[in-house]
Amino acid sequence: MPQGRDTGARNASLLLLDGVEKPAADKDREELSGHIESITFTSEDDGFTVAKVRVEGHRSLVTAVGPMAQPMPGQAVTMAGRWVMDKRYGEQFRVESSAAALPTSVTGIRLYLGSGQIKGIGPRYAQRIVDAFGINTLDVIEHDPKKLLEIEGIGAGRLKKIVEGWQEQRESRDLMLFLQSHGVGPGLAVRIFRAYGRASLDMVRENPYRLAEEISGIGFLTADAIAQKLGFAKDSPMRLEAGLHYVMSESMSQGHVYMPEHVLLDRASEILGAERTALEEPLRTLALQDRLVAEHFRGEEEPAIYLPRLHASEKIVARRLLGLCSAPKSLRAMDAEKAIAWVQEKQHITLAPKQADAIRMAAREKVLVVTGGPGTGKTTIIRAILRIFSAMGARALLAAPTGRAAKRMAETCQHEAKTIHRLLEYGPQNGGFHRNESNPLSCQLLIVDEASMVDISLMHQLLMAIPMGATVVFVGDSNQLPSVGPGNVLSDIIESGAVPVVELDEIFRQARQSEIVMSAHAINEGRLPRLEPPTDGSLTDFYFVRQEDPEQAAEMVVELVKERIPQRFGLDPLEDVQVLSPMHKGACGAARLNEKLQHALNRETTVLKRGKKVFRLGDKVMQVRNNYEKDVFNGDIGRVVKVDQDNACLTVRFDDRDVDLEGGDLEDVVSAYAVSVHKSQGSEYPAVVVPVLLEHYVLLQRNLLYTAVTRGRRLVVVVGSKKALAIAVRNNAIRRRHTRLAQRLAKGASNG
Repeated sequence: MPQGRDTGARNASLLLLDGVEKPAADKDREELSGHIESITFTSEDDGFTVAKVRVEGHRSLVTAVGPMAQPMPGQAVTMAGRWVMDKRYGEQFRVESSAAALPTSVTGIRLYLGSGQIKGIGPRYAQRIVDAFGINTLDVIEHDPKKLLEIEGIGAGRLKKIVEGWQEQRESRDLMLFLQSHGVGPGLAVRIFRAYGRASLDMVRENPYRLAEEISGIGFLTADAIAQKLGFAKDSPMRLEAGLHYVMSESMSQGHVYMPEHVLLDRASEILGAERTALEEPLRTLALQDRLVAEHFRGEEEPAIYLPRLHASEKIVARRLLGLCSAPKSLRAMDAEKAIAWVQEKQHITLAPKQADAIRMAAREKVLVVTGGPGTGKTTIIRAILRIFSAMGARALLAAPTGRAAKRMAETCQHEAKTIHRLLEYGPQNGGFHRNESNPLSCQLLIVDEASMVDISLMHQLLMAIPMGATVVFVGDSNQLPSVGPGNVLSDIIESGAVPVVELDEIFRQARQSEIVMSAHAINEGRLPRLEPPTDGSLTDFYFVRQEDPEQAAEMVVELVKERIPQRFGLDPLEDVQVLSPMHKGACGAARLNEKLQHALNRETTVLKRGKKVFRLGDKVMQVRNNYEKDVFNGDIGRVVKVDQDNACLTVRFDDRDVDLEGGDLEDVVSAYAVSVHKSQGSEYPAVVVPVLLEHYVLLQRNLLYTAVTRGRRLVVVVGSKKALAIAVRNNAIRRRHTRLAQRLAKGASNG
């Protein structure tokens, strides 16, 4: 223990600040009390703070790092956490929870008032006030503020500012203490105060369930825990309505656009511990308030229940697609046969019959879907259609759902391609897309690649921005996993029969030489791929490494990425190799593999710690939620090129563009040495390593394995159990998503 630390500060029966008793067995955990001397850094987003604290029993200032709710110099603070040794900054106290109080010393009061957080008081006036009232200063401000008029320079105007600022600080402080006592950490407490301001405490006490619907990061379960402590009854209409809304939101995260009424009531009954009959009236109330939409479909006994925005999106997608199909073309008619002959000559290619059909459809129809597996010539069709329309003077736009897919599209087509979000010019200031029905895209042709990834909400925004005279071509592989977001849009469009579809099914000769391509098609047809390597010892592009034990399989994954693949194929383990796991948890889940791979591939000592996350200089990281202000999107992968520990900031290079991420931004960044197969959609990598084991049983599905294998461009290595692989190949029982887009399109087409 370093010199100067009070050994009596340990408290084995430490009571945490959120009211949860800490087990005495955790001897490394301590509670420290003192006052904040200065603040090096604090994030308004999540309360992450670096502060110098004068702690009782310590001769020198303590560097405290962690969550603190609105810290201020001079503030008395009690912190629970652990001592850590940072290689660059020395010993620090890693704060896990904290509670603040008003300062009790003259020095603390002066620092507190002079921090600039209370309107009307700066360092100079803080000194004058403390000189006049000493230890009683805060009592004077609280109970008899008119006495401040005795201070030189303080008149009626400044006094009014001081009183308002003091009241705001008191309300903020009361909210923080209240929320922390109910298990809400500083970061979320700050977010609540920023959302509701001085009305926060009254709002939370009146209806804590609003937090679940309106504050990102606070779910129903947290709001319900607060409500229970406040005495809300379990059968309170407010609770039942919030529970129903929560179940609807959860279903959206599982890909559903709506829920059948009985499924919603059953699930809500289970979560809320309430009878189904008790939920019928709250459900009617939500529908009357337009917080949910109940729609009856012909021939069905019960209604479909939607969140309003998804209901609107599904209806608009159907209407706009049908409208595009029937609208006249803005380009003059073309002779498809001449166009086919011309493009074959210009691009030195011979189109397969289905590819030629796609050209004919694009020449004749307004909306077209081109689908097919790897090696069937989807990219050739994109290039051919683009070349033909461009020769006719059409303004063409190319787009894809992810940055990697857009970049690949641009490289293969030698034409600018953008993500759909960038194409639609999202504006974080107004929270919407600049391109819309009143300000449409300027184009006669739009080609969207990786269309299976587009969810119902994004398709809604895209279709609203497409001019009615344009030709639209959606290209994708309907056998891949559906979008992460709600809906199954590409498959629904194909199923509806309302839009022309060309399915490319011929594997070209060059593609047949690839074991990746042939393995993917075997999987898609329900057959095991060839698992034995070439008998002559030559290199191939698809390998199976048998490992039954999950722990041993994890070690093999690390060995492959770090040593075997770089040595044998000359690939860079960080830039070229991506590990794709079916699950997040488990010995071979993305979380554990990330820890192992980070340790194996990056021993850099410059680190930034945020909670359980440890970011190192040089780390491969992924953005997991759209950040429109920073112009980075879900699935973007980059490298950490700078770690600013003083300001708790990372600089990440995404596709040759450096982005500074700090505060709440860091909540949406994770290590990306290993990612889930779902997160890999729309991306290709030179090499992928895919663990497939029985521990992944829940998610062993054909479309998941197919998606993983088709992510590899030059090399795919599957590590695991042959039995698990066989289960995945056989399991084509794709969980049906609740969506009505196909029916809406089919009905609209038949009525048209």
